[in-house]
Amino acid sequence: MVLLLASAACGGAKVGEDSDSDAGSSGKCGTVNLAINPWVGYEANAAVVAYVAENELGCKVVKKNLLEQVSWQGFSTGVVDVIIENWGHDDLVKKYITDEKVAVDAGPTGNKGEIGWYVPPWLAKAHPDVLEWKNLNKYASQFRTSESGGKGQLLDGDPSYVTNDAALVQNLKLNFKVVYSGSETALITALRQAEQQKKWLLTYFYSPQWFLNEVPAVKVKLPPYTPGCDADPKKVACDYPSYDLNKIVAKKFADSGSPAYTLVKNFTWTNEDQNEVAKSIAVDKMSAEAAAKEWVEANQDKVDAWLKGV
Repeated sequence: MVLLLASAACGGAKVGEDSDSDAGSSGKCGTVNLAINPWVGYEANAAVVAYVAENELGCKVVKKNLLEQVSWQGFSTGVVDVIIENWGHDDLVKKYITDEKVAVDAGPTGNKGEIGWYVPPWLAKAHPDVLEWKNLNKYASQFRTSESGGKGQLLDGDPSYVTNDAALVQNLKLNFKVVYSGSETALITALRQAEQQKKWLLTYFYSPQWFLNEVPAVKVKLPPYTPGCDADPKKVACDYPSYDLNKIVAKKFADSGSPAYTLVKNFTWTNEDQNEVAKSIAVDKMSAEAAAKEWVEANQDKVDAWLKGV
C-alpha cells in the first residue's frame, strides 16, 4: 500500500481555498482530505478517485489512515472531506448528517455490500448442514481453538468493522466465542489455510472482496434480516442487511464549488471493478496509484462519465 499517513492535526489548504484566489469561485480544486479505512476494497475506491482527482482535476489529495467511526468525527473539524465507502452506520448518519448537519450523503458507489458468517468450501461440501445456524452448536467443538476458551471460535476481523457478532452469538445461544484476528489480511490468511489444510473455520467475511474469486467461501444462513431487527445492538438476533454502499462528504466540501465534489458525487462502479483494483494491490503488490492508473487507462469511458459537469 502506498498511503500518505497524516495525523488528525494535519494543516494545509482547505477545500475551496487557494493561495491566490478562492477555489470555489475559480473552479480550482484545492486540497481534498480523503479518509482511508482499513480494508483493501475501500483503498481501491480511494485510489481510483484520488488518481482521477490529481491527474484530471489538478487536486492535491491527502490520504488519511483512519478507522470508520473516527473518519466521521473529522467532518466537523475539517480533517476529513470524503469517506468514499460507507457501510450503513445509521447512528453516525443521525449524528453527523441529521443532527449536526456537518456531513451529507453524496450518493451510491454502485457497490453492493454483504456481511455474514462463512465457512471454507471444503467444509460446506463435507458437512452441508453446517450452513444452517441452528446446527452450529452441534459442531462447536470442531471449531474450538486455543483462543476460544473451550467454545467454538467465530473469527472476526478488525474490531472497528461493522459487526453484530458478539450479540448474535449470545442471542442465538451459540456455544461460540468471537475472536478478533485484527485485520482483513488475517481473515484472508485464515480462510486460505482452512481450505488448503481442511481446517474447521467459521469466520466473519464480506463482499465485495477479491479473495472470494480465489476461495469461494460459503455463507451460513442466519435468521433472516427484517427492517428494524438490528435496531437495538444488544438484542440483534438476525442476519446483516444488504448494503447499498455510499459516499459521505463534509457539507463544507459539498458547498465549496470544488470540482472534486462533482467527481466524488458522480463516482460509481461495480463490485467487479473494485475487486480488479483491490486484487492488483493485494495480490499483484502494485502501489495503489499504479493499480488505479492501470484501471483508469482501461476504463476511460467510465472516468469520462464521472467528470461530466466538472
